[in-house]
Amino acid sequence: MDVRWAQVSDAPVVARLLHDFNVEYDSHSPGAAILTARLEELLPAGRTTALLAGDPAVGVALLTSRPNVWYDGPVLLLDELYVVPERRGQGIGTAIIERLVADATAQGVSLIEINVDEEDVDTQRFYERHGFATGDGQRERAFYYERELRPQIGA
Repeated sequence: MDVRWAQVSDAPVVARLLHDFNVEYDSHSPGAAILTARLEELLPAGRTTALLAGDPAVGVALLTSRPNVWYDGPVLLLDELYVVPERRGQGIGTAIIERLVADATAQGVSLIEINVDEEDVDTQRFYERHGFATGDGQRERAFYYERELRPQIGA
């Protein structure tokens, strides 16, 4: 499976996959058009990146990067990882993760973070198979908090 870094011209493809992901799991999406516009702004700046798998793309990983006082290199947050339903179980997610880890290591990234819902044990197992662990490696619950400061556009 070919996995490549998305270019600005790929924004509509990344947006469509992200929109489909949210729709599949009954989460809010402002729509592919709004996501495309946001990606066209964010991708060139380099702090938001995406990996695409396949041609045409059947998988996507969306990442954000930030400096962190605790590490020499940047910290990546894997915001989303999605493979279209009919292509799951074929190693596409693994190909994306392997490319991500290899490139991040080569680029001096210090840490990759992922948030996974507590009840999503299949996704937890997937990441654990690829060397990810909770906190200090213990199986402890962690909580993600958020506070929306501005209403979502297109909600």
